[in-house]
Amino acid sequence: MNPPRRTALVTGGNRGLGAAIARALHDAGHRVIIAHTPGNTTVGQWQQQQVAQGYSFVAYGVDVSDYESAQDLARRIHTDGHRIDILVNNAGITRDATLHKLDKAGWDAVLRTNLDSMFNVTKPLIDSMIERGWGRIINISSINGSKGQFGQTNYSAAKAGIHGFTKALALEMARKGVTVNTVSPGYLATEMVMAVREDIRQKIIDAIPVGRLGQPDEIAALVVFIASDAAAFMTGSNIAMNGGQHMY
Repeated sequence: MNPPRRTALVTGGNRGLGAAIARALHDAGHRVIIAHTPGNTTVGQWQQQQVAQGYSFVAYGVDVSDYESAQDLARRIHTDGHRIDILVNNAGITRDATLHKLDKAGWDAVLRTNLDSMFNVTKPLIDSMIERGWGRIINISSINGSKGQFGQTNYSAAKAGIHGFTKALALEMARKGVTVNTVSPGYLATEMVMAVREDIRQKIIDAIPVGRLGQPDEIAALVVFIASDAAAFMTGSNIAMNGGQHMY
């Protein structure tokens, strides 16, 4: 018996880990919507490339750091006849600097995009999950939300806050058929990490016990499981996948 086809929304779904998650959910038989930064002129080309590989994604622009923009996203999705069953809050940014050098704009940008977005995007979508008695909310945090990282007080604070959001919302949704979980990846072989200077990248790899970077597809496979019916007993969890770099 084939699993039911559901509709997933992946924020930041057109690049890096988000794109891997979108493809994995598509492979699992779901209809996948990706949300991208407004005004991104490369999304259409990216969609065409995905179609050539057998993937069909609906795309919407949204500023996840802005509540009204997220509300508008939800309205557009519903107007177009979609109902979100699986929400993957993946969008995030970095503005790295030591606290001594970090300005208020760099703090605010990261907290709004990485943490405020949890509220902004989830709130207008959760009622329809409750009404149908089924939903999966998967929030992408980071190893650095648990262990901290030099130069990332803003990023580490936001990523730590994500799991606090997850745990509280999981309690609220526990009897409504909606699970809420966090995934905390370690360092992955994304374009951003691979663009780092080779000697610095090697130092990162040397700190990972399994001796390599993670693959986005590995994290994506975990997300697909959490989004499945088989994971119905998992809620409020923070699942680490970091090659043994931080164990807790």
